[in-house]
Amino acid sequence: MRTAIIDIGTNTLLLLIVERDAAGVPRPIVDLCRFGRLGQGLDASGRLADAAIERSLGICREYAAVMAAHRVDRRAVIGTQALREAANARAFTGPAEALLGAPIEIIAGPREAELAFGAVAATFPELRGTPYVVCDVGGGSTELIATDGTRVTSEVSVPIGAVRLAERHLKSDPPAAGELRALSDDIDARLAPLELPTGALVVATAGTATTLAAIELGLATYDPDKVTGLRLEAPAVQALFDRLVAMTTATRRALPGMVPERADVLPAGAAILARVLARIGAPAMIVCDRGIRWGLAHERS
Repeated sequence: MRTAIIDIGTNTLLLLIVERDAAGVPRPIVDLCRFGRLGQGLDASGRLADAAIERSLGICREYAAVMAAHRVDRRAVIGTQALREAANARAFTGPAEALLGAPIEIIAGPREAELAFGAVAATFPELRGTPYVVCDVGGGSTELIATDGTRVTSEVSVPIGAVRLAERHLKSDPPAAGELRALSDDIDARLAPLELPTGALVVATAGTATTLAAIELGLATYDPDKVTGLRLEAPAVQALFDRLVAMTTATRRALPGMVPERADVLPAGAAILARVLARIGAPAMIVCDRGIRWGLAHERS
């Protein structure tokens, strides 16, 4: 029994195909990431751009062919912040559903948070009994889920993400000092009212965290097993942010470990992680490649 999970986000479209092993654990057959940048310009316009729709539909066509080639038995497709927010979301979801052969479930922020937590809990069973905060930085929103080690104590989705904040604040290349102050102030204002535990470890999922880990490791080829479990102390995360914002996008794009399509928005995503760590007073963050697609895979496969 093979299950395909498609996660349609503000920046990426992800395809995960899994089947359960003899122990009932889902194992990956295919794990793909493509950059549709569906939320391009959404923060300013409130609508999906025609070019972003066409790019993302092209990825849907590719994924339909991959699912057919791997003879999947079940399909689950979810959409997150860009599709929650866009006034013309149906201009994409209608043709995308026809291509993918499945309805697109546009999930609310708390459901996105629930899936992120489920993925982390399954990936790191050794953290059971330890308080921590899951931080899932997406293109359009960031989910923060706190646990005391036995149960979820709070979960929230905040409308700050790598694409949204890069478009909103980072106009210069490299970013100007005033732009960086405005970026940090925006993040801090969103985090200030949240009830988050003090001093807890952070477990960071999604592309910002995994790309920072790959850069830290200097990976010539991305390896999810190498980045998953990597511990970055809070000063190391801040140092990565400082390093990235001192570079032009072109220089960033050439870094070992960098996904070229993230080069323009990674500083904004790194800023979110650095400010979350500062807000919590976290000693470090642990990186997890397995995000909400895996949370859904554990539920559905």
